[in-house]
Amino acid sequence: MSPHTTAIAGSLSCGHGQPLLWIAGPCVIESHEGTLRIAERLAEIARELNLALVFKASFDKANRSSSKSFRGPGLEAGLKTLAAVKQQTGLPVTTDIHESHQASAVGEVCDLIQIPAFLARQTDLLQAAGRTGRTVNVKKGQFMAPAEMRLAVSKLAEVGNHRVLLTERGTTFGYGNLVADMRSIPIMQDFAPVIFDATHTVQMPAAAGDRSGGDRRLVPYLARAAVACGCDGLFMEVHPRPDEALSDGPNMLALDDFPALARTCLRLRAVLANA
Repeated sequence: MSPHTTAIAGSLSCGHGQPLLWIAGPCVIESHEGTLRIAERLAEIARELNLALVFKASFDKANRSSSKSFRGPGLEAGLKTLAAVKQQTGLPVTTDIHESHQASAVGEVCDLIQIPAFLARQTDLLQAAGRTGRTVNVKKGQFMAPAEMRLAVSKLAEVGNHRVLLTERGTTFGYGNLVADMRSIPIMQDFAPVIFDATHTVQMPAAAGDRSGGDRRLVPYLARAAVACGCDGLFMEVHPRPDEALSDGPNMLALDDFPALARTCLRLRAVLANA
């Protein structure tokens, strides 16, 4: 567990002495009503299992393999959906930004602002997110060593923001493949609490030609390993029917499978706490 603690929203925090944080939701907002249904189910699970959970969905998938792929409803409509999720479920919400001008509007709705892995070194984007005063979750670039993430933390500190999470989501391993290096967790915990992205680490970038592939069967193995290594939280994209999802379906976890995996991870966390 990280020696650091980062506030998220209200009494919700991540890191030292805090419960395992969960960031979960569909890859992209496919529809307003469908997203609300997923959020309501996740809120039910969070109450049943006493999970500290943040709802995640993207308003725009700007880094799709093909320009013909579904990207989402856009900033204005997407934020209306995320605001509705907050109002109807009470869950904190997060989404990712790709351009600096998006930070202010997203900061007005979201409790946590996510920086995509491909953009982890974009100074202007990081600092625009930091200036909102919201907690910023920076995903480690697939091309970066974990120790380099201290520089992302420093960039945020330069604009007065010390509310930072870092996320491990795999490292490029040849073409069309990623590898999860669990050493990243304790290394990055020197700088901030660390989230492990259990679904994007099983992604196979552009492996399906004009879109990414993946192997969701491996999600539980990596999630359990990350908890055993002492991560401060887990990130999982979930969908009621992953094979029909409009983005990242092959690596998303089925929503119905989420509670069982969460229970297992909580049991592992409890064992570690008592070790």
